[in-house]
This record gives sequence, structure tokens and C-alpha cells, in this order.
Amino acid sequence: MDYNRIVQMILDVGEEMLRSGAENFRLEDSLYRMCKSYGFKRYDVYAIPSNLQITVETPEGEIITQIRHIESTDIDFDRLDYLNNLSRYVCANKPDEKVFQEKFQEVLEREQQHPALKYFAGVMGGAGFAVFFGCNLTDAIVAVIVSLMIVVVGDWLGKRESNLLVYNMILAFLSEMIILAAIRLGIGSHPDRVMIGIVMLLISGLGVTNGIRDVLQRDFISGALHIMNSMLGAAGIAFGIALAIMILDGAASEGFMLNHNIPIQLISCTVACIGFALWFKIRGRQVLYSGIGAFFTWGIYIVVYDLRPSNFLATLVAAVFVAFYAFFMSRINKAPSTIFLTASVFPLIPGPNLYYMMYGCVSKDINLAFGEMMVLFATCLAIAFGFIIVDVASRSIMYIMKTEYHVGKGSR
Repeated sequence: MDYNRIVQMILDVGEEMLRSGAENFRLEDSLYRMCKSYGFKRYDVYAIPSNLQITVETPEGEIITQIRHIESTDIDFDRLDYLNNLSRYVCANKPDEKVFQEKFQEVLEREQQHPALKYFAGVMGGAGFAVFFGCNLTDAIVAVIVSLMIVVVGDWLGKRESNLLVYNMILAFLSEMIILAAIRLGIGSHPDRVMIGIVMLLISGLGVTNGIRDVLQRDFISGALHIMNSMLGAAGIAFGIALAIMILDGAASEGFMLNHNIPIQLISCTVACIGFALWFKIRGRQVLYSGIGAFFTWGIYIVVYDLRPSNFLATLVAAVFVAFYAFFMSRINKAPSTIFLTASVFPLIPGPNLYYMMYGCVSKDINLAFGEMMVLFATCLAIAFGFIIVDVASRSIMYIMKTEYHVGKGSR
């Protein structure tokens, strides 16, 4: 067996998993399992969002090291699901390099999502969250128009610009220009709330949460990269909006307010999260499961907050629920928990706080920036703690069931 080629194939799978949106922890686990299945004496895996490397010692004593630089990512949870199935197949069957390559190509050549679905996803995500954040019908119409623009221009721009700050700045500028122009024409009345719904398509509040989660798990490099990447994206949005406001002399920030009607909150966030599930290229029943998870996640937040008005506590309890939900759904469907977690947790993501924090910095409103930063940090910490609580509980459950939960260096 050509072990150099086997390590290369394992690295190929790892690269595609990372590009498709896999969490570092889960990615390393999959690679460790595949290395273990081939009987390597030693195997070390190192993964961060921009780099992946594997070093193994073959049964014959040869040391093999391969490194891969990851330049860009394109979240595709459908591909991630099939890559996860491939890693299970490799662990169970230990195929030679030829069969491994054939199975890997089958995943890469799988039929892509229909392009029209991205337009529906953008409209559902942008307009859904616009309504969630208190927009009226005319505001929602503006949100639909801007969402379609983001899909069209974003696809074109993404092929030409890899810098997240520049990418977000251009889309945020065009979005705010359209929104302010619509307001001047008498279409819509809450430009700030429309924009907050729209930037959920651009902003990476989950990046901050995952960053804090990585730091709490002592993965400091990955944590810092996730947090800085989110800040870079938020800065681009803030600069783009500020520029549009200066050109069209737009109104100052009025802040966001959730829709007063709780059933509308639940329906709008569910629709938006189904849109995000499609945006992340989730397919089949998993899209519906994402919507169900989002509905109950926000419902639990509302109930807990009503019993005790604490954003931190309500977010923590809701995060524990959605993480458990993703864990059990992943076991039932034999799919990565990330697929069920990412879209379902979106109602809790403090994207608006990240946006307003950067907006306060750009507009020199220190009180706004500091206040939103505190809420942002507390919310992300609550979500991260919720995820970690479930991670610890999940390991205990799997231990009781005598099922291997995580394979690492200590599992040899």
C-alpha cells in the first residue's frame, strides 16, 4: 500500500471538510480516526482555519509529513455530510489508494444545489430576520430587493475579491444605498432594522461564538482567527454603511427592536433559519430539522427570559437545548452535528450587537460601541458555555453507552 498516497488522500478529505465548514474539533477527530484505521504507529494532526497538516509513522517506520494551506472556504454542509460518510467508510473498510480516490471523486462530483435555491435562501434569510427585528411589510419588501442584490452581486464579487473586509464593505454600501433610496421614495420606514436583518447574510456572529469556544477549549490560535475574521467582516459592514450614510445624508442609528408579536417572532426566525439552511447548502429533511430546531430554540429563550429577564441565562439555556438537539439529530441521521447546529442557533447569534459595536467605533460613539461590546461578549460566552456543557454531557453519555466519542493522541 502506498502510504504517501493514503496520507495525501486523508489530507484531501480534511481540506474539503475544512472548506465545507467543519469545526476544527470534529475535523481533527475524523482525521485521527482515518489515520488510526490504517494502523499507523504514530499520527499527529494539526488544524486551524487556514492550515492543515498531518505527520504519521507507517508500520514500516517511515515518517510522512504533509501540509496543506487553505486559502478560502465555501460552506457546503451537504458536501460535509458526504465527506463525513466517506470518513466512516474509510475507517470501516480501509480501502487502498485507488478505491479511496474513486470514493472521494464521487463526493466532489455530486450534483450541485440548483442555483435558484440560493435566491430563495437569501430572500428567506434576509427578509425573515428583517421581520424578526421589527420591520413592517414595506420594510420587508425592501429587504427582499436587497437580499436578491446581495445574492447576485455577492456571487459575482466572490469570484474576484477574497478580502472579507472589502467584500462586506462593498455589499454593505450597496445595500445601505438601496435602503436609504427606498426610504426617500416612501418605501419602508425603518432603515436600521432592515439593514440589521440584511447583514445577518454577511455578518459572522457565529465566528465570535466559535472563537470563544475554541479559546475555552485551549485552542487559542483557531479561536483568535475566528474572532479576528468576524471583526474584520463587521468592520467592512460598518465602513460600507457609514459611507452610504455620508453620501445620502442618512439618519443616525435608531437601534433594533424585536417584533412585538411573539408568534411572528417564532415564524419569522424559523423561515429565516430555513433560508440559512438552504444558504449553507443543506438538503432534504435536514432543512426541515434546522427550522424545527430554530423554532424551539427561540421559543425556549422567550420562556426563560419571561420567567427571569436575563439575556445571559436565557441564551445559556437555549444554547444547551440547541446543542443537545444537534447532538441527538446527528446520531439519528448519522451526520455531523454542525449541520443541525449552525442554522438552528442563528436566532441566538448576536449579529446585531457585533454590527452596532463596529458602527459605534466608526461613528465615534464610544458609549454605543462599549455597551454593544459587553452584550456581544456576554451572549457569545453564554452560547459557548452552553455548547461546552453539552459537549461534556455528550462524552458522558457516549462513555456510558461504551461508544468512542473522540479519537485523539491519547486513544492509541
